[in-house]
Amino acid sequence: MKKDTSSGSDVNLMQAAEYVEKPESQLKEMWDTLKQNKAAVVGLCIIIILVLIALVVWVSELLGVQVLPYDPNYSDMSKSFTPPNSEHWFGTDQLGRDMFSRVLDGTKISLSVGVAAVSISLTIGVILGAIAGYRGGRTDTIIMRFMDMILAIPSILLAIAFMAALGKGIDKAVIAIGLVSIPEYARIVRGSILSIKESDYVHAAKVIGNKDSRIIFKHILPNIISLIVVRATLGISTAVLDTAALGFLGLGVQPPFAEWGDMLGRARGFIFTAPYTLIFPGVAITITVLAFNLLGDGLRDALDPKSRIK
Repeated sequence: MKKDTSSGSDVNLMQAAEYVEKPESQLKEMWDTLKQNKAAVVGLCIIIILVLIALVVWVSELLGVQVLPYDPNYSDMSKSFTPPNSEHWFGTDQLGRDMFSRVLDGTKISLSVGVAAVSISLTIGVILGAIAGYRGGRTDTIIMRFMDMILAIPSILLAIAFMAALGKGIDKAVIAIGLVSIPEYARIVRGSILSIKESDYVHAAKVIGNKDSRIIFKHILPNIISLIVVRATLGISTAVLDTAALGFLGLGVQPPFAEWGDMLGRARGFIFTAPYTLIFPGVAITITVLAFNLLGDGLRDALDPKSRIK
């Protein structure tokens, strides 16, 4: 019996060693796991399409080339509130602007704001969370109590407060949304570092004289990158929603630029006379948020080693 147990242990150790020695096999298994999640694949495909639309619109604007059916900012009052037809697929708004072109143009703004806001919150949150978790003591208490104070206020209300202080504009919206999301990343990174900072490889790095900053960014953070990636993916969907909320309130992007939330806010008075002016921007927001949520859930499963162990 002892011999069988030892043999089984040796086999398990050999399998584990083989798994660790081949990082490319880990990436392949992650991708295979992600592909098995049909919902995540659908979300990924939708995100790729949205990114391509945003890139094409952005590049065409830089080159001065018109790729959209109509200029999204051009108004023709003689065609205001035209229902969806073969000429204007999504109809026109109260100023006679083509809704289809404006919805496509809004993709660029919503995605860029989401990515930029997450970049701000991710960078600051990871640094603060890493310092708090690794240093501990009074430093941890000060940083995390400040994070708790921010979390105690609903994110959209805090974003509105920042916008009131900073002023209107899409650039101000990026800063406001990025700042209110910092505590989420800080808490995730701090909790993960607290659970692994006493590991043998961290102590070994200290013994050989590595600085704290090198230990954090070279040895600890790479081991929790999967958690950060998943949270950042889900964070983009939250940022898109917050951007739409600020735009709906008239605090985000300013006219005449197209943004889904701003389009909803300006069309809310026509919900019964021209409901399509609200339906299409609302559907665009829903699809985008759903796609990032589906992909985030799929990445969480794919990046979890336990879910890949057969």
